[in-house]
Order: sequence, then C-alpha cells, then structure tokens
Amino acid sequence: MLCAGEASGDLHASELIKALKARDPEACFCFLGGDLMAAAAGVRPAVHYRDMAYMGFGQVVRHLPDVTRNLDIARRLLDRLRPDVFIPVDYPSFNLRVASHAVSLGIPVDYYISPKVWAWKEHRVKAIGRLCRRVLSILPFEVEFYRGHGMEVDYVGNPSVTEMTRRLAAMPAAAEFRHSHGLPDMPVIALVPGSRRSEIESNLPVMAEAARVLGTKYQAVVGGAPGIEPEFYKGLTDLPVLYDCTTPLMAHATVALVTSGTATLECALIGTPQVICYRHTASRITYAVMSRVLKIPYVSLPNLIADREVVPELLMHKCTPLSVLRHIVPLLPGHEGRARQIEGYGVIRQRLGTADAAATAAGIIVGDLTPSTPQRPE
Repeated sequence: MLCAGEASGDLHASELIKALKARDPEACFCFLGGDLMAAAAGVRPAVHYRDMAYMGFGQVVRHLPDVTRNLDIARRLLDRLRPDVFIPVDYPSFNLRVASHAVSLGIPVDYYISPKVWAWKEHRVKAIGRLCRRVLSILPFEVEFYRGHGMEVDYVGNPSVTEMTRRLAAMPAAAEFRHSHGLPDMPVIALVPGSRRSEIESNLPVMAEAARVLGTKYQAVVGGAPGIEPEFYKGLTDLPVLYDCTTPLMAHATVALVTSGTATLECALIGTPQVICYRHTASRITYAVMSRVLKIPYVSLPNLIADREVVPELLMHKCTPLSVLRHIVPLLPGHEGRARQIEGYGVIRQRLGTADAAATAAGIIVGDLTPSTPQRPE
C-alpha cells in the first residue's frame, strides 16, 4: 500500500510501483494517489490526491472533515487488506498518522521520499524513527541526519536524475521547439513561478517585470502549471504561457527564473543557469519568522546538495524586479557568473549519482519482504 498526496508524489510513486512490479510480477497494490499510480498499478485510487492536497494550517482547518474522511479510508484499507508493507511518499502530516495505524497492525513502514524534517519540524524525526522500518532517501545529505538519530536509512538516488535524462533524450531542438509553439526566433527567458495559485500570484509579476526591464533582445515565456487555467495567468501577465513543456522550456532558455521547489533541481540537472525567486504575502514578516525557524543555510535543493551557494536565492521581500534583474545579468552568455554556476551544477550531479531511485528502492523493499533462504547445515 502506498500513499501520495500531491502531483509530484503521484509521479514518483508510479515509478516505484513499476519498479516493484518488475521485481515482483505477482505484486498487488492499493493506494491513495493519482492517475499515474493508477496506470502503473492497474487499479483506481482509494482517494485521489486532488481530494487530499490541502497545504498549510488554514486549508487543513477549512477541509478538516475531508482530511478526517481520508484518514478513515486509509485506516480501513489497512484493516481490510493487511498489506505486506506500507510505503508513504512525502506528505508527512497525513502519512505519519496512517503509518501509526499500520504499525499498530504489525505492518512494516518504509518511507520513500522522506519529509524535510532537517529543515524544520525536527520533532517529527522521533515519530519517523518510531514508526518506520527504514527511510529510502532521495537526497544524499539526509543519510547522515537520519543515522544521527539512530535510524535505518538508504540513499537510493534521486528520481529527477532519471526523469531529466529521459526527457532530455526525447527533447526537440531549440528551433523546432520555438516553431511548434509559435515563438519568435530569439533567446528565451523561462519563467517558472510554481504550481500553486498563491505562488504564481506572488512570483510571476516580479519575474515578468524583471524580464521586461532586461530589454527586447530576449523573450520571456511562462511555464504553465497543470490544473491552472489560462485565464488565471492572463490576470497576471500578457506573456505567452506554455503547458506540458516546462522541461524543454527551461532547457532551451538562456536563463530561467524559478520558484523554489523541485523545478530548481530539474533546472540544475538540465544545465540552464537560474535565479531562484520566492515571494509570499507578508514577505518581510514571513522572512523574519522563517529565518528563525529554519535550521538550514539554504532553501533550494541545488544549494543544499552542493552545500554551497551555486544559485542565487531571492527570498520573500528580497525578491524584487530590480534584485532579480541584477542577478540575471551575470548569468547571461559571456559573463563569469554563468560559467561558475554551470560548474556548480557538475558538483550537484556528482553528489546525486546516477542510480535509478525507484529501481534501487524497489530492490530494498522486496529484499526486506523476501525471507532469506536458510543455510543447510554441513
């Protein structure tokens, strides 16, 4: 049984399901998740992640009856099917509650894509240690953290490495990409302002203004998020918005402006220089609070993996059109900052390695479930 509560979890869990089936063709699955998991498992989700993706205290409170119902469904599924293993995929607030019920039934828990407890809410690490048989980590620096808390942890590789390699191999050439989307034959600045409405509302206007001030030698193009209608973007900018092609958009861009998240790591693996932009409402107040709560020197995955500042992070009130513009210019062709950032990307790739995360994780999970053959006495 697996549980993923958002789109990225659905993607990574679907790849894990495929890898588990390759290891064990007779395996059966039940899950809370999305369409990709359904296609991989051949069964429908008990709950679709679109009915689970409530982020932040306010949303959870407003949808508390839905959250309670989803928890009840997950617990009843465990009661009825008694799976051989429960595999939570990120989404900690919900998944740790389900894991607690699994453990009460004697069902082992292997956490795939663990919560970022090293950044904040470190108290959750005790719950993870109490509930989980092992953590299957996709970030190399997590291994030392979890082992420091006495936990079984394996770095299995990062799924973005495999995914970006696959996408880049099937990618059209730059001229073909621009032509197919009706873009002029001129350099592109990619704007990737996040996947949630609040993120897009806060970040896209800043990105668009910085790109406008950059001048007419470049065209700014927005990577549209799944499920966000074109009319929403039109209320924020008149720039072209392209859907279902954020990877080639970043790959064929001269520079990308990316809101902090998995997209920043994907951009680094692609090799396009980037500036990380993350504004939020009440930015100055939020920055003051978060700077005291966070236990890490950086917030972006590229910098955390490299353990140094490879990409500039413009956070909260420090993310303005002028500051973004000042950080774009050193990344343009012919500038030293561009070469320096690309060199830093090499460090990130080296630390992540080339292991197929889903296949490695599946091997460990199946190995734990398969009884070892007893040795014959001589």
